[in-house]
Amino acid sequence: MYAGAVAVPLIVGGAMISAGQMAPDDLAHLVVADLFVAGIATILQSVGFWRFGVRLPLMQGCTFAAVGPMITIGTNHGITAIYGSVIACGLFMMLLAPVFSTLLRFFPPLVTGTVILLIGLSLMSVAAGWVGGGTGTPDFGAPSNLLLALFTLVAILLLERLAPPAVARVSILLGIAAGTAVAALTGKVDVSGVAAQDWVGISTPFAFGAPTFEVGSVIAMCVVGLVIMTETTGDILAIGEIVERPVTRRAVADGMRADGLSTVLGGVFNTFPYTAFAQNVGLVSMSGVRSRYVATFAGGVLIVLGLLPKLGAVVAAVPVAVLGGAGVALFGMVAASGIRTLASCRLDSRALLMIATAIGVGLLPTVNPEIYAQTPSWFQTIFDSGISSGAITAIVLHQVLCTTRHTPQENAAAAAEAAGVVGLRR
Repeated sequence: MYAGAVAVPLIVGGAMISAGQMAPDDLAHLVVADLFVAGIATILQSVGFWRFGVRLPLMQGCTFAAVGPMITIGTNHGITAIYGSVIACGLFMMLLAPVFSTLLRFFPPLVTGTVILLIGLSLMSVAAGWVGGGTGTPDFGAPSNLLLALFTLVAILLLERLAPPAVARVSILLGIAAGTAVAALTGKVDVSGVAAQDWVGISTPFAFGAPTFEVGSVIAMCVVGLVIMTETTGDILAIGEIVERPVTRRAVADGMRADGLSTVLGGVFNTFPYTAFAQNVGLVSMSGVRSRYVATFAGGVLIVLGLLPKLGAVVAAVPVAVLGGAGVALFGMVAASGIRTLASCRLDSRALLMIATAIGVGLLPTVNPEIYAQTPSWFQTIFDSGISSGAITAIVLHQVLCTTRHTPQENAAAAAEAAGVVGLRR
């Protein structure tokens, strides 16, 4: 999950640098802050205290569902508005956790699968910018950048096909390492920022200033919060089944409440919303290691990594084109997991129309970023993100078109079948 975890601060940080909201040197800070809070969130979820934490072997990391809205918020209102909306989202999740089970009917697999598919499709524009070497850079689209991205992607595919299972599980991380090594041989790796970083450091709360709370931004991030809670519910159900521990409604609420608290900590420590990573769901199933204390130990490792700023600088030095090659596979996996979730649903004509419309609305700002340029700023904040607009469309159309054609029993059966893939991201 390391590659997925650090990808979110790299994406959002890169967008904020391009928008003039951050200095390039701040990117390393985002990476180590992300790892530090991810470790705390993992320990909180696996060990638990009082009514926080589901006490199952779950790894926590930044969710890709928030990437689009956060970039929009940061571009329009500044980076402090991102952290204000993240804190508000976390509080919203904690308050809603006890009653969220009554809202689950609005997020059946048909809606969740559509949203996950949109996450992957929307992020492909980010991957395309990376493949070219960084949108707006002088050498964007240079053959050397394209070849570097292609080499990274091929390395990932070869590792998946030829490497032993234990190695194939980290194929994306090893592919990034291989691409970076080739880039270093061609002089495309700049490690000058590594020396300037301390060996040991602690993330400073509100390093970019006091958070600001913009209404449209808060609403957009709360929509993301609903998606996060849905994803986490799927992961909790899947892990509970694997470790043969029945998951109660209270346990689900405790897990979502822990997500909310972790997200609040993310806003305080200059990082982003947190959720359970489905990569770990598959790993628990394949390895048979079911102890939650293994996840607890891994959370401790993440905290240690988050206290080493030089490591953050090393990760930030990875060439953008290398990330592009990995991004094609990574974001494509997200989209494919959404398709797998939809494949478990009963897809009649109304369901197909709902999916098609939600995807169409969600992709409008991706294929034409200026489409909402003449609308009010609050509208842009919500609908400039294809994920937010697509999710809202899917929820509304499902209630209008599909509730009478998909009974609660059918939706429950589909949810049980798709639980292992609902939370896959990044």
